[in-house]
Amino acid sequence: MPYGDELTPELIISKIRDVVGSENAKLHEPTFSNLEEEFVTKCIRSGYVSSVGSYVDEFESRLQDFTGARNVIAVVNGTSALHLSLLLAGVKEKDEVIVPSLSFVATANAVSYLGATPHFVDCDETNLGMSSNALKDWLQNISEVSAGECRNKITGKRIKAMVPMHALGHPCYMDELLQIAHDFRIQVVEDAAESLGSFYKDKHTGTLGLLGALSFNGNKIITTGGGGAILTDNDEIAKQARHLSTTAKKDHAWEYFHDAIGFNYRMPNINAALGCAQMENIKKLIEAKRKLYYAYKSSFSNINGLTVLGEPENCTSNFWLQAILLDNKFSYLKDEILKKTNFDGLMTRPLWKLIFKLPSYSNCPRSPTPVAEELEKNVINIPSSAGIQWSI
Repeated sequence: MPYGDELTPELIISKIRDVVGSENAKLHEPTFSNLEEEFVTKCIRSGYVSSVGSYVDEFESRLQDFTGARNVIAVVNGTSALHLSLLLAGVKEKDEVIVPSLSFVATANAVSYLGATPHFVDCDETNLGMSSNALKDWLQNISEVSAGECRNKITGKRIKAMVPMHALGHPCYMDELLQIAHDFRIQVVEDAAESLGSFYKDKHTGTLGLLGALSFNGNKIITTGGGGAILTDNDEIAKQARHLSTTAKKDHAWEYFHDAIGFNYRMPNINAALGCAQMENIKKLIEAKRKLYYAYKSSFSNINGLTVLGEPENCTSNFWLQAILLDNKFSYLKDEILKKTNFDGLMTRPLWKLIFKLPSYSNCPRSPTPVAEELEKNVINIPSSAGIQWSI
């Protein structure tokens, strides 16, 4: 065994404390400046706090500039963004949608809202996201392309879309996934809920597929309280997204005419005001996140048996949540580490339970998932707030 300290829960507490100090530390909490109060107060005084108001347009414009997306549609949360994105990608009832087995449950829920079936695949150890190698092997085994569509030979259902999820802010290897999607005639909708400020090569996550979905929940890198956004370079799809997310109401000065079954999904102006203030400091927030990663990497450098999860090759991560990966031989310590760190005032958590282990999704189709099962056993998220390294 190389030189290093023996892995124990007490040692992990000590190493986290070296970075966060002696105070209690949450897993993630928002960082605010004076701007948030200023912008929200202006919004309240304007009288426009709901889905009509200038801050919605401004927030969308700021996100366009930051992400490079041609179109941004602000909505009420990340799940609604993903739901509407899948609908606009053509997913229909009884279709199958490829979903990573390791993700927040909303990724699969959005598929289910359309009456479609999540089809779970394995993940990549280096970025926790959908594994291109595992996906390609699996599709070659269980699917066929005919008449321009991919079908599951076992279930007979159309496989219409895939949803790469950029876990913890680390980009998936999109070149390989996009090539698979092209070869198998599958649409790509990115779940970029956790990855605002992350780039695959030189493109922002959420802008590589047909559509992408962001989240601005209270625990995300910026927050609008609740909120999300759809990203797309397709102008026609963007037009449909705006229309359907506003209850499919036709523009008119006083009449209410709805030409489709729409959704009350548009972001309220007061939430967008908060988002505009947060966007003023997004580069500083990401810089603080990256500094926090390097502080943890240094603190844990002398411990055998774990790795601090870094950014994938050719990617820039926002490091939304910091994570340590235990070696397999130390998997048995995970629960004790979680218990003792939380008891000590350091909020930690495991990754999500694999979605196909949840009752609602236990009968869905899935590939073998050896990597995802190891990650589920071995990854622990540790305190990750931007304010640990820097405060506005």
